[in-house]
Amino acid sequence: MPAKLPQRAFKAAKFSKDAKKANISDAELCEAIRQVMAGQADELGGGVFKKRLNNNMHRSIVLAKGGRYWVYEYLFAKNVRENIEDDELIAFRLLAKSYAGLTELQVEHLVSDQHFVEICHDDKAQV
Repeated sequence: MPAKLPQRAFKAAKFSKDAKKANISDAELCEAIRQVMAGQADELGGGVFKKRLNNNMHRSIVLAKGGRYWVYEYLFAKNVRENIEDDELIAFRLLAKSYAGLTELQVEHLVSDQHFVEICHDDKAQV
């Protein structure tokens, strides 16, 4: 049996700022990612998922293709907009596909350049 690849979760830089403003903690994001991995999210196809956060006050768009990297990409308040537009979904699918092709070195560069903030690695939250 092949070894299981590690699962890592990140938040994009803009998402990180928006989550901080919305008072959404990394611990909540890690728990929500575990739920997404377990199928408890709206799957929008092409590696794009919509997950409710913050007691259902916010929606997040999570990108994951290949199940190795999970990236919180976009956050919006439920009372501001109902959903994303079709053209946004297409763009998110393309972005998910590009994230799926990232090498470990490219991911480390995204983290060191602060484009990604790692929040969970397997079942462990980052500190």
